[in-house]
Amino acid sequence: MPKSKNTFSPWRGRLVQRAVHAGWAWVQRTGSVTAGRPGRFRFGALGEHTRLAFPLGTVFGEPWIHLGSHCIVGEQVTLTAGLMPDLDLGPEPILRIGDGVVLGRGSHVIADTTVTIGSDCYFGPYVYVTSTNHSYDDPHEPIGKQWPRMEPVEIGAGCWIGTGAVILPGARIGRNVVVAAGAVVRGVVPDHAVVAGAPARVVRRWTAEDGWQPPLRTPAPVPIPEGATAEQLNALAGLDEETVARLAELAEDGATRLAGLD
Repeated sequence: MPKSKNTFSPWRGRLVQRAVHAGWAWVQRTGSVTAGRPGRFRFGALGEHTRLAFPLGTVFGEPWIHLGSHCIVGEQVTLTAGLMPDLDLGPEPILRIGDGVVLGRGSHVIADTTVTIGSDCYFGPYVYVTSTNHSYDDPHEPIGKQWPRMEPVEIGAGCWIGTGAVILPGARIGRNVVVAAGAVVRGVVPDHAVVAGAPARVVRRWTAEDGWQPPLRTPAPVPIPEGATAEQLNALAGLDEETVARLAELAEDGATRLAGLD
């Protein structure tokens, strides 16, 4: 004889699921770290409206970590200053993160010596930045027991660092640089460049004299006009690329004519 089904089980399951999700959302909100609610963390500086999402990764050396304002630090992000906890690293910060920086989920920033990240940098998930490399000079000693090499790292303002990129000790990345996903960066990268590969090399660069070389293959995105309605945007989404490009040209011509009347 078949077992009778409990007609309340589906309802119970849904209620439990909702309770679990609501509870986890509460834990995430409550566990996040801000200047107003730093918890056990004592950062050297923690700017206004900066938030470190819960759960955090490994965090130590906070007195030598300075975070600017309006930063977003994703879940499971590791931030460390110094080789290990409870070291006295002197009066100056070791890890400096500027204003408006976004560090994607699972990223690591390991600052055994100075690491500087400029304002308005955006990191995809699982980016790894380190100022320390293993040394293997002594062939008879385990590599993990040999004293590491350390070199400062600098990442200029306005950069985009793609998913899974690795920034190695001694890297000097300029302003507004795109680091492709999975790239391994070492050495000096000039301003306004795109780098890709392992080791990373410059694949595109902008200069005032020549613009982008090699030239960009696609036109620059057009910002959404202020005051555009949802209906207008839906109608625009249904247009083909040729029509959209023509509309953009007409809009540009109109703006030029209006400027000439001023």
